[in-house]
Amino acid sequence: MITLYDCATAPSPRRARILLAEKGVVHDTVQVDLRNGEQLGEAYRQINPQCTVPALRTDDGLLLTDNAAIAAYLEARYPQPALLGETPAEKAEIASWNWRMEFEGLLAIAEALRNSAPAMANRALPGAVDYPQIPALAERGLVRVGQFFNLLNDRLAGRDFIATDRFSVADITAVVAVDFARVVKHKPGEQHPHLLRWRAVMAQRPSMSL
Repeated sequence: MITLYDCATAPSPRRARILLAEKGVVHDTVQVDLRNGEQLGEAYRQINPQCTVPALRTDDGLLLTDNAAIAAYLEARYPQPALLGETPAEKAEIASWNWRMEFEGLLAIAEALRNSAPAMANRALPGAVDYPQIPALAERGLVRVGQFFNLLNDRLAGRDFIATDRFSVADITAVVAVDFARVVKHKPGEQHPHLLRWRAVMAQRPSMSL
C-alpha cells in the first residue's frame, strides 16, 4: 500500500493529504514529529535523506520527496479526477498558477516565519542543512504575503477557481497557503471579498478539513 510520511501541523504534507483525498487513494500514514526534530533523526534519514515531509512511498518501493513529484505520480496513476489538467492548455495554465501559489504564497510565508521564529533559529530553510536566520527576509516575507492576498483577490474576481474553470491542484496549494498565513498573523479581510468567497466555497469540500 502507498505510505504517506506526514506531519499534521505542517503545510507541505497537507497539500499531499488533500490531493490523496481528492483522488480517493487509500493509503497508510506515518506521522513525523517536526516539532521535536524527528525528521533530522537517523531513523527518518534512512527513509528520506532530505529530512523533509511529505514523502510518499509507492507500493512498488519508489520514494517521492516533494509535492511536485507526488502530484505527478498520483495524476498519472489515478487520472480521474484530473487535477493537473487534461488539455495542453489546461496543463500549462494549472502548472503556471500552481507555481505562483508556491512561490508567491507558501514561500513568502515560510520566508517570514523561518527567519523570525525563535524555535527556528539556525533552521531558516527546511532540510538536512542548517542555515541562519536573516531578519530582513522575514520583513520582506510579510510584505509578500500581503501582495499574495491581493493577487488572489484580483484573480478570483468573477472566477470560481484559481487556474481553469474547474478545481485543480492550484486551488489546493492556494488554500494551504492562505490558511498557513495565520502563523505570521496574516489573514484575508474585508478588502479581499473575492478571496473570502472562494475560501468559503473551498471549505465545503471534505478534503479541506484534513
